Amino acid sequence: MKKLALAAGLFLGTFAPAWAQDNDIQATIQGQLDAFMQDDFATAFTFASPMIQGMFGSSDRFGMMVQQGYPMVHRPADVQFQELRDEQGRLIQRVLIRDSKGMFHTLDYQMIQQENMWKINGVTYVKAPAVGV
Repeated sequence: MKKLALAAGLFLGTFAPAWAQDNDIQATIQGQLDAFMQDDFATAFTFASPMIQGMFGSSDRFGMMVQQGYPMVHRPADVQFQELRDEQGRLIQRVLIRDSKGMFHTLDYQMIQQENMWKINGVTYVKAPAVGV
């Protein structure tokens, strides 16, 4: 019994930090999506990295870009978090979003950690693979 408890403790001690990281990253992305759903661009802007904030300069410009360039992010009908991966030292969270018309969109969120908080450092639209005939 002691061996089982020790094994369980080692397992949880090894993987708990990774689970917490996944949950924190997903909470950051979901927090921004929730803010977009309320048209609360000021709050959504707080989830963006300093680089992204500097590019847009204001939450209003940022909100306008999202509405025009990423309408599926502005008003998602469904959000599914997929794999979190490390690409050359950058953490990328893949997210599958269904828009209000039922179309699916795959997005990669690049995440950075600043002052014990995760920030979104960019979003890339992932093109669907070509389907053979």
